[in-house]
Amino acid sequence: MSVSPGQSAEVTRVYKARDIRAFAELAGTTGEMPAQVPEPLIGALFSYLLGVDLPGFGTNYLKQEMRFLAPAPLDEPLTARVTVTRLRPEKHLVDLETVCERADGTRLCEGRALVYVEDVGA
Repeated sequence: MSVSPGQSAEVTRVYKARDIRAFAELAGTTGEMPAQVPEPLIGALFSYLLGVDLPGFGTNYLKQEMRFLAPAPLDEPLTARVTVTRLRPEKHLVDLETVCERADGTRLCEGRALVYVEDVGA
């Protein structure tokens, strides 16, 4: 698996009210729906990127730190990005910066992720 510092991947998603209702149903929640994207759905964007794009299949998620800076609005494009900040091939570890922003560049969430990748390379 070819991973190098500075390498990044991103995904853009628009969450609609129907998505939030579906999420609430899966969680077994009833009652009033939030007017913003729940924080776990932002975290899910990072999980998607780490498991599918960078580093990709076979990645083991070890740790995630997220700081939510502003509410994520519904019906607006949100872009989540992961960027490799450090490789520790002797331990098979990859450190990544995680960021989620609105289309206008407003940062909604920032943090870090640590993943284990068996063949991170040297």
